[in-house]
Amino acid sequence: MQHAIPCLFMRGGTSRGPFFNAADLPTDVAARDQLLLNVMGSPDPRQIDGLGGAHPLTSKVGIVSGSSRPGIDLEFLFAQLQPDGDTVDTTPNCGNMLAAVVPFALETGLAAPQGDITTLRVVTLNTDMACDISVQTPGGRLRYDGNARIDGVPGTAAPISINFLDTAGSVCSGLLPTGSVRDHVQVDATFAIDVTCVDNGMPMVLLRADAVGRTGREPVAELNGDVELKSTLETLRLRCGELMGLGDVTSKNYPKMCLIAAPTAGGTLATRCFIPHVCHDAIGVLAAVTVATACVLEGSVTQGLAAVPPGVIKQVSVEHPSGEFSVELEIDPANPQMVQRAALLRTARLIMRGEVMVSDSAFMEGSAA
Repeated sequence: MQHAIPCLFMRGGTSRGPFFNAADLPTDVAARDQLLLNVMGSPDPRQIDGLGGAHPLTSKVGIVSGSSRPGIDLEFLFAQLQPDGDTVDTTPNCGNMLAAVVPFALETGLAAPQGDITTLRVVTLNTDMACDISVQTPGGRLRYDGNARIDGVPGTAAPISINFLDTAGSVCSGLLPTGSVRDHVQVDATFAIDVTCVDNGMPMVLLRADAVGRTGREPVAELNGDVELKSTLETLRLRCGELMGLGDVTSKNYPKMCLIAAPTAGGTLATRCFIPHVCHDAIGVLAAVTVATACVLEGSVTQGLAAVPPGVIKQVSVEHPSGEFSVELEIDPANPQMVQRAALLRTARLIMRGEVMVSDSAFMEGSAA
């Protein structure tokens, strides 16, 4: 026997995965996670028996529900799975999958169009982060086609605006979880390195690529095959996780690691992000917000590399392996170390609607819960 669960398969930004109405999934966390592992085909490097795409960027799940909280329209739970692992991590956020939340709600009747532009307030349950998401709904119909282009996704689509309301300290205790904008961290007995540990939507450790003998412009495949570099980054990640108050992060998907270098294509800063053990083909939404934030913090490791524009409202262009990601930051005039607002543009698309089939054992475990 197999059992059918309604879902929409959607692209959000540069990620994709199945989206579910929370009401269609088990309320028991362990049962839900077992079901999601079955849906995605994990653990298996190819995820051949599920919907996963054999990569962390395509091993993601979105769970959406209406909200009874005052001023909140929708609640979103993001789940990160791994192709060859049996973990379901709902600790971090994902700004790319977030872009598909309002389209999912409109497609499934969880929300109704408001006119030519529909703006809904969404809270991400992973970190209780709120944002306003605006989509085009001309004539009361959700629009997917348009002229907006984001690097990492072929073609163009209708723009989706995401205005984050409060991202500082999404997982950590605050924007600068170590209490310092720059830390000197001992990697081993003979090697120490300067890093900036920051959390403005995504816990992240930034380090200069040249500090580890790299340019920060290497192709993704080359970095993924660089065993020495990845070993160094993992040692550094574990040490920084402790410094950031995250404890032992060995089995966690954060903090992310980011090599930085001077821009080469007219942007603000060049990046190579690891998520956390695989080099990202682009950069995550909240990772881009966090990198952009580091660029405007006096004394961070980005100083001397980042070409930051003047003014209270700053357009920061984060270069990545497949293009660039633009973030708009608004700085508190009274406190230049405080980012008041972060806004960005994404796109999304409904790829398929229907039912995903789960095994009898996974369904029974969920039903028993």
